[in-house]
Amino acid sequence: MAHLRVENFRVFGAAAQNEGERDASLNLSLTAGTNVLVGENDSGKTAIIDAIRLCLQTAATDYYRVSQDDFHLGKDGRAETFTIVCGFTDLSTEEQAVFLELLTHDRSGAAWLCVTFKAQRMDPVRNRVSVTTRTGPDGNGPALDGAARELLRATYLRPLRDAEAELRSGRGSRLSQILAGYPAMMNQDVDDFSPESDDPPSTLVGILRRAEHDIRNNNAVSEVSQDINSAYLRRFAIGDDVLRAKISVATDATLARALERLELNLFAESDEWTRRGLGYNNALFMAAELLLLGKSELAPLLLIEEPEAHLHPQLQTRIMDLLRDKAQSPQEGGRAPVQVILTTHSPNLASSTSVDCLTLVVGGRTFPLRRGFTRLTNEDYAFLTRFLDVTKANMFFARGLAMVEGDAEVLFLPALAAALGMPFNEHGVSVVNVGHVGLFRYSRVFQRRGEQIPVPVACIRDRDLVPAGTSEKMRGELKCWDEMTEQEIAAHVADLTSDDGGPVKTFVSNWWTLEYDLAATSWTMARLMHRAAKLASVAERSWPDATKTDQVIARADKDIDEWERQDLTLEQAALKIYRPLKLNSASKSITAQFAAQLLASTSLTERDVPPYLVDAFKHLCGEVAA
Repeated sequence: MAHLRVENFRVFGAAAQNEGERDASLNLSLTAGTNVLVGENDSGKTAIIDAIRLCLQTAATDYYRVSQDDFHLGKDGRAETFTIVCGFTDLSTEEQAVFLELLTHDRSGAAWLCVTFKAQRMDPVRNRVSVTTRTGPDGNGPALDGAARELLRATYLRPLRDAEAELRSGRGSRLSQILAGYPAMMNQDVDDFSPESDDPPSTLVGILRRAEHDIRNNNAVSEVSQDINSAYLRRFAIGDDVLRAKISVATDATLARALERLELNLFAESDEWTRRGLGYNNALFMAAELLLLGKSELAPLLLIEEPEAHLHPQLQTRIMDLLRDKAQSPQEGGRAPVQVILTTHSPNLASSTSVDCLTLVVGGRTFPLRRGFTRLTNEDYAFLTRFLDVTKANMFFARGLAMVEGDAEVLFLPALAAALGMPFNEHGVSVVNVGHVGLFRYSRVFQRRGEQIPVPVACIRDRDLVPAGTSEKMRGELKCWDEMTEQEIAAHVADLTSDDGGPVKTFVSNWWTLEYDLAATSWTMARLMHRAAKLASVAERSWPDATKTDQVIARADKDIDEWERQDLTLEQAALKIYRPLKLNSASKSITAQFAAQLLASTSLTERDVPPYLVDAFKHLCGEVAA
């Protein structure tokens, strides 16, 4: 499937009718391999999967009944109709032959298959809905007949599935459906059992008939049958109506019944059965479904919601490797690879998937991240393939994203934002440490050539200009901002923010770096940072207990009081506070950890915090920056 168009179905609204009007419908292009839909809850991922299920139907016995809730609810009320269109392009000669009378041809003469599902509300009170499935972009082509529909059915794995129950024996079991579609089962419905022959049967139906025959002729079974007939049923006879009973296997000898008696279980190396957990049964179920898909004559489609269900991170990665392999490599006999469309909330799966295969779903809108859609360069894609890990993949599920250059920011900024009344958790903001080199390689993921992703991104970075009076040892190769003109400083800052655009905005520290700027903003923050730095210095040798912590804080406060009596400026005090961090005699990360703890007992206002951080927090939390 190459394209999916949805109008007025659930979170997806109507298409734009006039120029300048927002298009609220879904127009999603898909790749032939793996398509991974990522995003927060209720963003529209499941609606995409269900739209495909409605249009193409699925191989499982589960039935999707359209209800009133499936019709989009907008500002003008609930829609009366919805439309789902699945488009198939680049059809092989074999596929064109199969769907010959159902094909649509574009202006260039290329043939493609378009399946259109339409639903209309008939009686809202009784929940009556009229549905049709036809071919053609507008649904005016021939109806999709039984054979064509069977070939187009998708395989669907629902979220939080009971894999053990799906693989259990029973009437209409999913395992029996999978096995019935396997090519090797083609001739197993032949009854090759003969009571007069000594040759054992080789087909499943023959084996079942042989079992019925042997059970019926078993001495114990025969004796019970004779006793019932002679001692009881004969006494019920009236005239010539003689009742007779026969004990036999409670089923008809068909292939379907034979397959419904089978179940799939995991065994230990000793071939002894033992109950396995939900995770391994889930993996076994997916393996069974992929087994059938690998034998499909036409390009198979696999829909999976949350394949990570019940799986630990390492097994999630193994499952993703298998799905990617099946989606890239031709199947047995040169058949087309499996097309996979899956949804996930797992950073493990997102980080183990190429960015090219990801589609970000936000508020009923889809944003494919493959080449041509984003501002990422080829080098950026290669960089992200190497360095996008689980912690950084968290960015695909956030409502707001703070990209920072170090662990200290990750530890301290959420606590600082909460202290200012803008808690990140309540606003769905994630903090991701991408390092100094990769800052804009990650932020470009959210910058597009067309419609922008409505996720505010704040790149928080250091200005790296040192104040006057900084020692050569602390200064290193950095420039001193007192020695630069205003134009040179402005050009320096402009260079740091050169990649801004769309939802991405860079917030540069007002003077030097995070710790220095915090200490240089107010005496309240200077006191807090000096306490934290002193505690971090002590923690380099041994972690301070409660008594030691109080002693260190008392000495730090004594320093601050003395500096204020000496009329030191905040800039001079900030240099003293930052010195052990810059010269690596105290850890920045541990300092940030202590500072976050100390915030709980510190009363702050926005004036106590560097302006660039306040502006960044407001950008992330949807407030108007001062």
